[in-house]
Amino acid sequence: MALSLGRQRHPPSVRIFSPAVGRLLVVLTQDERQPMHAHVPCAARRSGSSRLTVMLAVSLLTALLAGCSSSDGDRATSGGQYEFDEANRPGELIPSSNRADAPDFSGELLDGSPFHSAELAGDIAVINFWGAWCAPCRVETPDFQSVYAELRDQGVQFLGVDVKDERQLGSAFFEQVGVEYPSLFDPRGEVALAFRGFPANAVPSTILLDRDGRVAAVYTGAVARDDLRTSLTTLLEEGGS
Repeated sequence: MALSLGRQRHPPSVRIFSPAVGRLLVVLTQDERQPMHAHVPCAARRSGSSRLTVMLAVSLLTALLAGCSSSDGDRATSGGQYEFDEANRPGELIPSSNRADAPDFSGELLDGSPFHSAELAGDIAVINFWGAWCAPCRVETPDFQSVYAELRDQGVQFLGVDVKDERQLGSAFFEQVGVEYPSLFDPRGEVALAFRGFPANAVPSTILLDRDGRVAAVYTGAVARDDLRTSLTTLLEEGGS
C-alpha cells in the first residue's frame, strides 16, 4: 500500500540586499516542520517561525552594517592618499588625524615654465582653481593676492590653477590684478582629477595643504579673505611633523 506523505513544506527564507557585496542575499531559516508525533497548533508554528525569521534577518543586517562602518572608518583614518568626500565650511579645517596625503601633480605655468607639486613641500599651500571667464574668480583673486602678500614670508605658498581658459586671457587677467603668485595653465582640468573625486567643475574652488603635504581643507565656491586668513593662521599655529 502506498503511503501519502502529503504536501512538503519548504523552509521560509529572508532576502536582504547587501550593498557590501552588491547582490541579494538569501538566508534559509530552520524548517517549519514539526515531528509527526508532536501536536503543535498551526498558528503557534507560524508564529515561532516568523520570530526566528526576523531574528536571523536582524542579525545578518547588523553584521553587514558593522562591516561597512568599519571599512569607512579605516578609510578616514588610514592616512592614505586623499579622496574627496565633502567640502568644508568657510574657515573650517579637516581634523589633523583625518587628513590624507595630497597626490603628486605637475604641469606648465602660465609663463610656460614647468612646475611640480614637490615645490610645495614643507610649506602650507593654497591651491586655487580659477578662470578669467569666471565672475566670482575675478572678485576672489584680488583677495587671495592680498592674503598671499601678508603670509608668503611665513611659509605659505599660493598656486593658481587656470582651468577651461585660454593662456593669453589668463595671463592678462593675472597681470591686470597684479597677482604675484604662480598659476598652472590647466585647460583640461587634469590637476583637479588628480585629487580623486574632487568636483572638477566647481570653479572657483580652493584646496589647502598643511606642512606635511596633506589635504587640510576643500572649499567649493568663492572664499572670503577673512575666512582664508583664519584657516591659514590656524594651520600656521599647528606646526608640522
